[in-house]
Amino acid sequence: MTEKEKMLRGDWYVSLGEELFNERQHANEILFEYNSLHPKEVEKRMELLRGLFGESPEEFFIEQPFKCAYGYNIHWGEKSFANYNCTIIDSGRVTIGKNVMIGPNVNIFTANHALAIKDRMAGLEYADPVDIGDGVWIGGGTTINPGVKIGKNSVIGSGSVVTKSIPENVLAVGNPCRVIKKLDK
Repeated sequence: MTEKEKMLRGDWYVSLGEELFNERQHANEILFEYNSLHPKEVEKRMELLRGLFGESPEEFFIEQPFKCAYGYNIHWGEKSFANYNCTIIDSGRVTIGKNVMIGPNVNIFTANHALAIKDRMAGLEYADPVDIGDGVWIGGGTTINPGVKIGKNSVIGSGSVVTKSIPENVLAVGNPCRVIKKLDK
């Protein structure tokens, strides 16, 4: 089994090998072009992302600059938006629902590294998927950690660090992020 196959299964894998390095480089090349395009070249920008992502709709928008690790693990929902400086480390699947709003400087991580220094130095990691439900609003400066699911229509307050899954229809804030209020449907 290749390291990529292990990564996609959520098993321990070595991220430093040639295959995964080349795939990250491919994504970096596409994103270099994307981030260098004139702001008026909206259709060209979206075309580049559609070619990079695992799934993308006709209508969505991501502001420049944008960064991701591989791209093919990102499944972006219809009419969803990400503001400036969104970073997605998509070693595992990242699902963005429909009508999601992502504020500036949001980080979404799926990669977990080994706790033992020996294993970490060997490049061992594993990926846990992130799932963001339809109608979610993620405030600017938020970090979403591996394995998190955010339920539909929930709001994550700016600057939050989301370490655990959040149910639907709630307002959650803080570090660590916690539910503070149920929202009307």
